[in-house]
Amino acid sequence: MAVKIRLARRGRKKKAIYDIVVADARAPRDGRFIEKLGLYNPGTNPASIVLESDKAVDWLLKGAQPTDTARSILQHEGVLLRKHLQVGVLKGAITQEVADARFEEWKGSKTDRKTTAADTLAQKKDADKKAKLDAERKVNEARAEAIAKKNTPPAEEVATEEVVDEAADATDAAAEAPAADAPAEESAE
Repeated sequence: MAVKIRLARRGRKKKAIYDIVVADARAPRDGRFIEKLGLYNPGTNPASIVLESDKAVDWLLKGAQPTDTARSILQHEGVLLRKHLQVGVLKGAITQEVADARFEEWKGSKTDRKTTAADTLAQKKDADKKAKLDAERKVNEARAEAIAKKNTPPAEEVATEEVVDEAADATDAAAEAPAADAPAEESAE
């Protein structure tokens, strides 16, 4: 009986969530399985993986063969490295303490890479947001200038309005001057 470590789909339409299971190779994809090892959700950014790595290493040592997708998930979580180190311990090439130290060193560097990747994603998100705001600000300024240009009359009209206003002021002043002289003459008589 060939045993596979593979994904079993569940979840609703277009919102798939996968169980990482150990199953007989002849069993249907979403059918009977031997043991559930974890959960894989590709819908999040980054994809979330919950895995019982001790059970996965145990099944790999027993001879279970992972599918391509399951292999990449196991590699990402360090299960294949732990299996490799454990085989070295079983053969006597290294001690269990050395294997644990090497795995912890890898795990620390993996954590550093994850935090760096998360920081990079956050910085990219902030930069995209700032670029969108700058573009929106430019569009708003262009609209404001267009509205201001539309609401202000052309220079020729402003010049003729000023000439007309000056002429009206001059005629008003001329009309007021004789009127001011006239009452003085009337009061003198």
